[in-house]
Amino acid sequence: MTHLDEDNTAWRQAMRREMVARRAALAAAVHAEVSAQIVAHLLVSLPRPACVAVCWPIKHEPDVRAVLAPWARAGTLAALPVVVEAAQPLAFRAWTAETTLQPDRYGIPTPIDGPFVIPDLILLPLNGFDAAGYRLGYGGGFFDRTLAALSPRPLAVGVGFEINRLPSIRPEAHDQRLDWLVTEAGAVRIA
Repeated sequence: MTHLDEDNTAWRQAMRREMVARRAALAAAVHAEVSAQIVAHLLVSLPRPACVAVCWPIKHEPDVRAVLAPWARAGTLAALPVVVEAAQPLAFRAWTAETTLQPDRYGIPTPIDGPFVIPDLILLPLNGFDAAGYRLGYGGGFFDRTLAALSPRPLAVGVGFEINRLPSIRPEAHDQRLDWLVTEAGAVRIA
């Protein structure tokens, strides 16, 4: 690893902590309001998917699960990501409000059984992000590996708060560019 790589790694680790701290500082009412604004933008801006993967919100991420009810009424299947193995792409299990969940190794509620599905749209939480369509996750690389492995590649839609926008996340070779960015300010398709 070169000195520049070490500098970028340290910067990204510091930014990950800073992005979580920014969200944690939001009052509960503000968090709920901006999450609802994101859901409204998703509903009017995106094509309704046949199968959507959504992430259970952790670390004060936007809660966009409210998008699922209107899409489900129109026939969309919902799914949650499942870590099958460390350092491997994620799998996705069908999910409804009746699905039994249990915390995975990271403490994230995950379906413990049920069919695996392949989403045509993934709503990815944005720990940090930039206007070029790159997201800063938590460092595990799960979503980058997953997007690189799925064929056809699902529509990758980043959902996050404007307070987590950065001039650049300093993307690395493995970082996968998103197709859309959706925040409380609106929805933008990445060219």
